[in-house]
Amino acid sequence: MAAPRTPKAPRKALGRLSLPERAFVADALRTETVGGVLLLLAAVAALVWANIPALHHSYESVSHFHLGPGALGLNLSAAHWAADGLLAVFFFVAGIELKRELVAGDLRDPRAAVLPVVAALCGMAVPALVYALTSLTGHGSPRGWAVPTATDIAFALAVLAVIGTSLPSSLRAFLLTLAVVDDLFAILIIAIFFTDRLNFAALGGAAAGLVVFWLLLRKGVRGWYLYVPLALVIWALMYNSGVHATIAGVAMGLMLRCTTREGEQHSPGEHIEHLVRPLSAGLAVPMFALFSAGVKVSGGALGDVFTKPETLGVVLGLVVGKTIGIFGGTWLTVRFTRASLSEDLAWADVFAVASLAGIGFTVSLLIGELAFAGDAVLTGEVKAAVLTGSLLAALCATVLLKMRNAKYRRLCEEEERDEDLDGIPDVYEQDDPAYHLRMAEIHERKAAEHRRIAAEKASAARHGLQEVPGGAGEEDERPA
Repeated sequence: MAAPRTPKAPRKALGRLSLPERAFVADALRTETVGGVLLLLAAVAALVWANIPALHHSYESVSHFHLGPGALGLNLSAAHWAADGLLAVFFFVAGIELKRELVAGDLRDPRAAVLPVVAALCGMAVPALVYALTSLTGHGSPRGWAVPTATDIAFALAVLAVIGTSLPSSLRAFLLTLAVVDDLFAILIIAIFFTDRLNFAALGGAAAGLVVFWLLLRKGVRGWYLYVPLALVIWALMYNSGVHATIAGVAMGLMLRCTTREGEQHSPGEHIEHLVRPLSAGLAVPMFALFSAGVKVSGGALGDVFTKPETLGVVLGLVVGKTIGIFGGTWLTVRFTRASLSEDLAWADVFAVASLAGIGFTVSLLIGELAFAGDAVLTGEVKAAVLTGSLLAALCATVLLKMRNAKYRRLCEEEERDEDLDGIPDVYEQDDPAYHLRMAEIHERKAAEHRRIAAEKASAARHGLQEVPGGAGEEDERPA
């Protein structure tokens, strides 16, 4: 008779990361945090530049200054170069992140991938629904349904850096994976819903360029002097095809190999991402923010944000829809699978992170420009709504995260503790007998040191008693 099978322990949702994944997430988020601070500074600079009367004309002049070869269809404004050119670098990095998650990260395991994917999908569907209902109720335009669906990971991390919140690595990784899945669906939305015309000759040329790019990678050909010119040609053809040019960046990012082979410490994808991410976070995204966030701000304009159906839908979608969608998707996944929430966390923590994901700056601004192209007034109002909604989401998240920050600080200290000084946090060595032997040796040395100090103190105390006559005291320096 076969022995009864022991039921498997339920999988932990938002549990502790593996050590390699933790190291990767920490490195990626470090760069994104610096980029997020630059993004904040660029957004503030744009608002100041655009709203000071003496400087407003110069902002408009620089934004609309055209440059580039007109014969190739690339005589674009500076703002256009930032949105279609520099953001292609951002989406190139997003493509590499997505590929790595699919082949080497959390998304490679379907059981682990269910939670962030469902949370991200709900976190996009609910804001779109909130916008649609708000817009239909107020008889507004439905074109902006996709604006509040995006999450800006750099802006969110910058908020964490500014408020000084010690978010545990599991929640940071959850936020990062959410943003990666979010970017994937934002890319699909841009490609499917914002392609009005197609130039099949240019599109075919871009596809042929991508095939050459893939073949070079497959053959192991190296040399930036080959790939960079080819990437520029692919980007230009994609732009002229009518498909948004950032799709070229995503496609090339997805083609990079993100698994290591024998003798490799890092995969080519990870190596290139490490090189390009600072360019994306430190230049591409801040420059886009500089040319996109410069909207006129006044009491009347801010009042219009909460009265017009399109702008109110964007604000409610970011602040309410994102929070409810991500939190609800996470709760439903845990409720209807064998997963259980990590004992280190509470549902209040998931709600706080969900509210932080309501910061939808970069991609929301881009989709807003695409959705209301040709209507400059409404485009500016939607941009103001994105800024307002992102700011409100950041304020709500700040309050919620600060309430839990003492607990987060304790969790982070536990994750970082390395008492045996071997370079590996102690929480990852609890099942290693060698670790416990090292700790026993450390404690024995400490105990021996304490015994030596105790013996010295006791000896000094006895020596002092021998020098003082029996029954004598030190009061007034006279015998008692």
